[in-house]
Amino acid sequence: MSLAAETRRAVDRRPFLRTALRAGVVNYTAAARSLPIDGEPDAVATALRRYADELPAYETDSRSARVRMESGVGRLEDGADRDDALVTVGGAAFGPCDGGSTAIVATGEVDAAAAAAVLERLGVEGTSPDAAAVADGTLVLVVDRRAGATALRTVENALENAVVRDGDDPD
Repeated sequence: MSLAAETRRAVDRRPFLRTALRAGVVNYTAAARSLPIDGEPDAVATALRRYADELPAYETDSRSARVRMESGVGRLEDGADRDDALVTVGGAAFGPCDGGSTAIVATGEVDAAAAAAVLERLGVEGTSPDAAAVADGTLVLVVDRRAGATALRTVENALENAVVRDGDDPD
């Protein structure tokens, strides 16, 4: 395998580095030293520069979505009527039940890429959802009630500044 191919593979295994290359905010020499590639750091840095030139530019685009918060959500017991469940993942269903959680529901231009952006942002905020799912233009997150307002603002912000993924057309 060529040094260039090995460098591309190493970058593609590190999404944060790929995103940084797309955004043009990488110190190529430092990045080259951090990659587990046998080769001179200067040669790896050159391969990184060339790969960065080939990648699509880092772009953001606002997603049109309505975001709302629903309090009193919790895990529905087995055997309970699950017709009102907001989200079911595996065997766990979450819905209205006077529980201690809040659901954040976004409808509109939401898809898996938007969900990934939202979850990444929530992680930065220190919020870990109890459940998350996306389908048919609806994203549902279940968070602790105390994190509800912060999660709502975070979801709105993430959707307003969603990264355009490779191959996505912002228009």
